[in-house]
Amino acid sequence: MKQLVLDLGTDQAHSLDTFEVGQNAEVAQLMRQFAARTSREHFAYLWGELAAGKSHLLKALASTERARYISPFSIESEFAYSPEVDLYLLDDCEKLSPLAQIDAFALFNEIRANRAYMVCSGAVPPAVLPVREDLRTRMGWGLIYQIHGLTDDEKIAALTQAATTRGLTLSPGVLPYLLSHFRRDMRSLSTMLDSLDLYSLETQRPITLPLLRELLQAEAKE
Repeated sequence: MKQLVLDLGTDQAHSLDTFEVGQNAEVAQLMRQFAARTSREHFAYLWGELAAGKSHLLKALASTERARYISPFSIESEFAYSPEVDLYLLDDCEKLSPLAQIDAFALFNEIRANRAYMVCSGAVPPAVLPVREDLRTRMGWGLIYQIHGLTDDEKIAALTQAATTRGLTLSPGVLPYLLSHFRRDMRSLSTMLDSLDLYSLETQRPITLPLLRELLQAEAKE
């Protein structure tokens, strides 16, 4: 069997169109307003469980003009306000170091003074973020949304649609088995769908449960 490497660490293209909306229709619409800079609110904070899609949304917004993505580990200059940037995306706020919190606090004030926009994300609501109190207050300046992860049925529906778009035929039971025996976030599941497609083509075999089990076993040995 030819070795297939599942590169789950490489960033893939993010866009608002590829965000699986699920129960997040309102926030998805708001993010489109931020992308167009038409939102009446200039600040938003998104929170939710790991792999719910928060970073996907922020990186999608970062692909628009005059936008800047900031991770909690970005260098100091990335936290500095710039007139050339009117949308700032601050990810994983619960991981901000004490020094980064000072820089983020100053950035919030500059953004508000210049009527720019900012979307932040975190694992928990602003009220319980493990950051300094004055920064926590600013995190709650605008709209606050919980990002809900997809249900199993929604994941299966999304993967089925992705398979149909790619012209793939999946045997019954493939996707439920994949959800039960593999990483459950949509990025990993979509990557596995790509690998199944490739392996199916290489082996000239349909995408069935035996093929999936074979690929999962190979991946587990890596």
